[in-house]
Formats: sequence, structure tokens, C-alpha cells
Amino acid sequence: MANTAEVQCPRSISDEDRARAQMYQLLGVLLGGPPSSELLRGLATLKGDDTPIGTASRNLAALAQRTTPKDAEREFNNLFVGIGRGELLPYTSYYLTGFLNEKPLADLRSDLMARGIKARDNVKEPEDHMGTLCEIMAGIIAGEFLCDSDQPSQKAFFDAHLAKWAALFFTDLEEAQSAVFYAPVGSLGRAFMAVEADAFAIQ
Repeated sequence: MANTAEVQCPRSISDEDRARAQMYQLLGVLLGGPPSSELLRGLATLKGDDTPIGTASRNLAALAQRTTPKDAEREFNNLFVGIGRGELLPYTSYYLTGFLNEKPLADLRSDLMARGIKARDNVKEPEDHMGTLCEIMAGIIAGEFLCDSDQPSQKAFFDAHLAKWAALFFTDLEEAQSAVFYAPVGSLGRAFMAVEADAFAIQ
């Protein structure tokens, strides 16, 4: 997604919000395409702790160490591309209605238009793809768009476009037959979305 402004001027954000934006960005990149060798090397250095996010990060690091880019690409294709379709369809419309390109996508497009956010020219996926939604959340948190980037704006976007299906999608990814490297990506996404939902619920 891109800012409609010629020059982006991200606001100064807290370390916590920067970490949140980075997590959304990581999930967006991993769901947008198979990881490069450089990304796999970076993921292999992740540290963890005893929290659900820390455990998932540690598991992801261990798998990144022994996953080749070719293996990751094969797994990505089995999960999200397939012959005809992949094992999972990571779209809001599909999860909420059972069909692609339905009202949730139209609602999202209206919201993005109101926020001054438009799709990059090279993006072919519908905007309600989970990877794209994570990238948009990262941009909102970091203040990369013209729209308000404060907590109420973040909460409004999360509640409207992620809260109803993100946890279910990441659980499905975690448990998918084809998922090996992507299983801890599912765990990481599920744990992170739970933290986000709890944080927004008390605002």
C-alpha cells in the first residue's frame, strides 16, 4: 500500500509502537511471498522467551535455520497458490462470507479511500489479503499515511478488518497440512493478534 502524498513523513513513535509496526510488517512480508535467503538468515537470529510470542519466535528461528529458499517457496505455493488454489485463502471476504470479493472487500476499499491509502501499482492481490492488511496496520502505526495514526484510528482499522478473522486465519495456518516453516508463522500471528485484541479492548 502507498501514501497518496508525494513525500512520506512518519511521525515519531514509541519503541513499543515501533515494535508493533515491525511485527505487522514481518507478517505482511511473510504472507506476501516466500522469504528470501536474506530474510531467512535474519529470522534465524530471532530470540524468544516464555511468552506465546517468544516461543513462536524461537520456533520460527529454529526452522529458518534449516529451511532453504527453495523449500520455503514450495511450501508457500502449496499453502497460498496451489494448482487452482492453495490450501488456505487468506482473504477477509472468504473468511467472513465464504466467497471472494464480497462486501468485506468493498467496506475495506471505502475505508482505505477515506484514509487516503491506495494500493501500489504492482500489487495484484485484492486488498483484503491478510498480508496487505498487516502492511497497512504497520503503516498506520508508523504514521506513513496521511490519515490519523493515533490509537483510536488503529483500533478502528483493527476492529473493522482484522478482529473478526485474524486469529482464525493464523490458527488455520498454524495447523495447515502443508505448513512446516509457516507453522510458527501461524503461531506468531495468532499470539500477536491476541495481544493486539486485548490491548485495543481496554482502550
